[in-house]
Amino acid sequence: MNFLRGVMGGQSAGPQHTEIETIQKLCDRVASSTLLDDRRNAVRALKSLSKKYRLEVGIQAMEHLIHVLQTDRSDSEIIGYALDTLYNIISNDEEEEVEENSTRQSGDLGSQFTEIFIKQQENVTLLLSLLEEFDFHVRWPGVKLLTSLLKQLGPQVQQIILVSPMGVSRLMDLLADSREVIRNDGVLLLQALTRSNGAIQKIVAFENAFERLLDIITEEGNSDGGIVVEDCLILLQNLLKNNNSNQNFFKEGSYIQRMKPWFHVGDENSGWSAQKVTNLHVMLQLVRVLVSPTNPPGATSSCQKAMFQCGLLQQLCTILMATGVPADILTETINTVSEVIRGYQVNQDYFASVNAPSNPPRPAIVVLLMSMVNERQPFVLRCAVLYCFQCFLYKNQKGQGEIVSTLLPSTIDATGNSVSAGQLLCGGLFSTDSLSNWCAAVALAHALQENAVQKEQLLRVQLATSIGNPPVSLLQQCTNILSQGDKIDRRGSKIQTRVGLLMLLCTWLSNCPIAVTHFLHNSANVPFLTGQIAENLGEEEQLVQGLCALLLGISIYFNDNSLESYMKEKLKQLIEKRIGKENFIEKLGFISKHELYSRASQKPQPNFPSPEYMIFDHEFTKLVKELEGVITKAIYKSSEEDKKEEEVKKTLEQHDSIVTHYKNMIREQDLQLEELKQQISTLKCQNEQLQTAVTQQVSQIQQHKDQYNLLKVQLGKDNQHQGSYSDGTQVNGIQPEEIGRLREEIEELKSNQELLQSQLAEKDSLIENLKSSQASPGTNEQSSATASARDSEQIAELKQELATLKSQLNSQSVEITKLQTEKQELLQKTETFAKSAAAPGESGAGMTAKATDGDGRLSVLLQDMNDLKNEIKALSEERTAIKEQLDASNSTIAILQNEKNKLEMDITDSKKEQDDLLVLLADQDQKIFSLKNKLKELGHPVEEEDELESGDQDDEEDEDEDDGKDQGRI
Repeated sequence: MNFLRGVMGGQSAGPQHTEIETIQKLCDRVASSTLLDDRRNAVRALKSLSKKYRLEVGIQAMEHLIHVLQTDRSDSEIIGYALDTLYNIISNDEEEEVEENSTRQSGDLGSQFTEIFIKQQENVTLLLSLLEEFDFHVRWPGVKLLTSLLKQLGPQVQQIILVSPMGVSRLMDLLADSREVIRNDGVLLLQALTRSNGAIQKIVAFENAFERLLDIITEEGNSDGGIVVEDCLILLQNLLKNNNSNQNFFKEGSYIQRMKPWFHVGDENSGWSAQKVTNLHVMLQLVRVLVSPTNPPGATSSCQKAMFQCGLLQQLCTILMATGVPADILTETINTVSEVIRGYQVNQDYFASVNAPSNPPRPAIVVLLMSMVNERQPFVLRCAVLYCFQCFLYKNQKGQGEIVSTLLPSTIDATGNSVSAGQLLCGGLFSTDSLSNWCAAVALAHALQENAVQKEQLLRVQLATSIGNPPVSLLQQCTNILSQGDKIDRRGSKIQTRVGLLMLLCTWLSNCPIAVTHFLHNSANVPFLTGQIAENLGEEEQLVQGLCALLLGISIYFNDNSLESYMKEKLKQLIEKRIGKENFIEKLGFISKHELYSRASQKPQPNFPSPEYMIFDHEFTKLVKELEGVITKAIYKSSEEDKKEEEVKKTLEQHDSIVTHYKNMIREQDLQLEELKQQISTLKCQNEQLQTAVTQQVSQIQQHKDQYNLLKVQLGKDNQHQGSYSDGTQVNGIQPEEIGRLREEIEELKSNQELLQSQLAEKDSLIENLKSSQASPGTNEQSSATASARDSEQIAELKQELATLKSQLNSQSVEITKLQTEKQELLQKTETFAKSAAAPGESGAGMTAKATDGDGRLSVLLQDMNDLKNEIKALSEERTAIKEQLDASNSTIAILQNEKNKLEMDITDSKKEQDDLLVLLADQDQKIFSLKNKLKELGHPVEEEDELESGDQDDEEDEDEDDGKDQGRI
């Protein structure tokens, strides 16, 4: 604090010694008193002294006051006194008038005390925590103190708040405070907090600031509200200006729709208070922030679309055509409507359909142009109308055609009852007011901007200058007025008329060889231009000389050599003889070196402090920047270089046509490939459908098989059930045929058994013979060894066969035993059945009835059996038919597969052809590249836009590229 003591010691009229001692005692009491009341009284006394003895209280008491804020949080009264005292020390708001030196010293004190306070970042964090207190005596002085800190050292305090946990969120709670004074001061605090800090702006926006601020504006009465509405609007401007993220959030949150009620202006025009005018002015500026030309094109167009859909543009046009609107509000409304429609076709079309409430109704464009060419209207209003007309024509070829058409002979109203936009522009172009001349010339130039068709159409315009004389073209009349120079007495700037006409002619002739030919056809134009450029005039005339040099350079660069007397080479020779190439280039450079050139090139809006500064148009500065270099190179080129350049251009055009042809071929082949792919996909779908049908048919066949097997099982059960009720032809469900068959099987098994037993006996005898032969003496040792080995093998084989035969015999015996048992059971059942049939007491009628009943049941069962057989036959036929369908489907699939293979072969052939075409294109590109190298060697500039890269971009034209880019293409 030594520097502060130095300031205090250097004061000419410092406080008396008693006041310094009093402040010292109070500080000691704050620091040392144990009773809260004593400290509170001491702080209150310091507060009363802090305004008059700001420096002394700040030096001695700041640390003690900060300590009070830290330790006495429980007592809101002492906290409020301490905050008020710190505010008086730091704030520079003084009610009494002071001298300039004293004011500067006061400002230095505020920033110095602020620097001391924020040196410890904990102090700012402590202050943020105190703002959470709901007590009025704590919250309100805390808000004022933090606002004062932000005003003194905004960036430093913003950074501390940004890194403080929940710092911004705590401040956002102030907008929800029910006490208006705290809420209103909270808005001022957020204004200072969000100024020039994008990070804090984003946090505040995502803390629901837009919703709260718009609610406050609505509660306060929109544009009829007081200064609180203005403060909220300024805060909204801070959040949205140059912040694309917040602008997108504002648009997506549907907050643009809530802006429409702001501009509901009643029929009564007596309610335009000063505050309402200010509020509406800021509201219009806020709309312009969202659609500013400096914003990204995509963001601007989306906001323009939303403004049209919600009716905001319609509401602004209502204000535009209303009566009794203050001049500054009308001017700002015109500027706002200009940027809402700029470059957006839908809004431009709507603006063209707006009519003024007159009798008969007139288009709004015509009414505005009448104000622009009326020299009695305010200068700022005329500039706003010019800007509106420029924005209406910006990237709007339809609007350009409508304006030019009002000048053509077929559309001019012969009755003279109504005036058109074109007639107003011509009237302003040839009036005696230089400002009207300049505005009309610039407006007409914008009707020709980047539109070669309208440049040619405007050549048809004929003007009747006087009665009895033949009409002259508009181009000729412009050059006539230009050649007259200062001979005509005009009001305003001496050079403004000539500058406007030269800008119009340069725009008209650029990129339009037909217009150049018309211009050169008048033999007086070229001598006039060379004479103007060759003269040594004052500084005021240097700009006119530079523009004449530019016009002459355009006549050379865009000359198609259709006039023999004014071919490129002859014009160059004329410049070299009359002016000199270096002198010509020097005069051409006067344009971009002019002090007003850079000012006009910054923003599209023609914003001039006074009429004398209205020299350059923004779009014209782009044209100058584009043409200055190419004209300079064109002047220094020789005739041979021009011929080579023409040849190269023709070659390039031929190559371009070849490339275009092949591109069309490739495009057609791509379409064919797409069609083939679609056919393949269709065939695949059909194949899948057929495969699904085959699968379904297979499943149906399987179901029929299952049903068939089930019917067979049911048929067998029915037959068994039927046998139990039959007469004497069956025995216990077994018919006599089956009994006979069983007997035959038993006999056959018996014969088999006897056969096996005979075979077994033979084997046994064989074994016995072998054993006897093995035991007989008289054999020699060698034969016995060989025989023993052979016999052992045969014995093993025989034993194995014996075991097999025994097992078969056992199984056959078991079966024979089982059959014999069944035979006995059958015989017993037969005897039982016979006895029951011959039992007494059973009459012949009963037997007959039973037999009849059995016959009936048997016939029913036989009929069912026949039905089942027929159904089985039908199922087999259906199965056969399904099988045939399956075969047909398989053949269809095979045919489709062959077609698919053919299509794939066709695609392969197409790809080969495309590869051949690409190779051919590559050869063409190599040739073009070599030709461009030759161009570069010859000194001709080859720009990136001239290369073939633009042809590969799906034939779409980017609406965001620079407005003057197409004019410089070769």
